[in-house]
Amino acid sequence: MSVLPLIAITITVLFSPLVLSLKAGECEVCISVLNRFRATLDKEQQGDQKVIEKEFVKFCKPLKLKENRFCYYLGGTADAATGILGEMAKPLSWGMPSAKVCEKLKKKDRQICELTYEKQIDFSTVDLKKLKVKDLKKILNDWDEGCDGCLEKSDFIKRIEELKPKHVRSEL
Repeated sequence: MSVLPLIAITITVLFSPLVLSLKAGECEVCISVLNRFRATLDKEQQGDQKVIEKEFVKFCKPLKLKENRFCYYLGGTADAATGILGEMAKPLSWGMPSAKVCEKLKKKDRQICELTYEKQIDFSTVDLKKLKVKDLKKILNDWDEGCDGCLEKSDFIKRIEELKPKHVRSEL
């Protein structure tokens, strides 16, 4: 019995590209955006690839931050350098689940699945004094608020405490 076929099969198995399903929390931005986008399409639009591409470009216009970056990677923004909208639209037109579409997109551009949402701060338990000034500035920026004249950490904390009732809903 020849050992050569056995070695060839072993090499083929070891070096063939592995198809792995998505891990928990992976591609969260992709899955979230595609699910929300799919919900905006009516029945006639869901089966037409070209319509899906056009609607996705419209859907991407108001998006910001990580979601906008996702649209950029697919080619759904005006400033996108590449366009793989077809790679997203075709499987969507077949009715493929968003997680599977994202898995396919990951093979084309793995950056798509590296996008994650920022963790939300629980203002009922967080100690603002333990946060960095960078994080305090980010909180104010997320609220579209400024802090004119803030020089020290205590100034930022004071401003956040002033604005907290306006931006943070407290559970009853």
